[in-house]
Amino acid sequence: MPLATKLVLVVRDDLEPAPAVNAAAVAGLSLGARLGRPLGGDGVDASGGWHAGLNPHPVPVLTASAEELRDLHHRALSREDLITVGFNEVARRARDYDDYLATLKATPSEDIDFVAVAVFGPRNRVTALTKRLPLLA
Repeated sequence: MPLATKLVLVVRDDLEPAPAVNAAAVAGLSLGARLGRPLGGDGVDASGGWHAGLNPHPVPVLTASAEELRDLHHRALSREDLITVGFNEVARRARDYDDYLATLKATPSEDIDFVAVAVFGPRNRVTALTKRLPLLA
């Protein structure tokens, strides 16, 4: 039997709705590109309309404080069985991707604040890291 997997998105709890949705979307898209797993099959509705296949995983969106996000990112990255993507303030404030990379290169790790973290891996490992975090309301 294949190992059950889980995907979660965690956004910083002090974000307004628009930046929170943006952060979740950026982290989710970045994580999805790394999964190497196919989407669910395309579908057809009763009227014959075509619908593109979707991610087959439920995607809970949770919230955490800035400190909790930093800790989650650090702990998730330390596990080889997890795929982890962090969307940080350096990226959020950059004018374009080249600006992000240049600013990131000049920013020490301890000065990087996270806006969102996406984690995918074995269900029990992901749950252990995120089970105390509330759902985004």
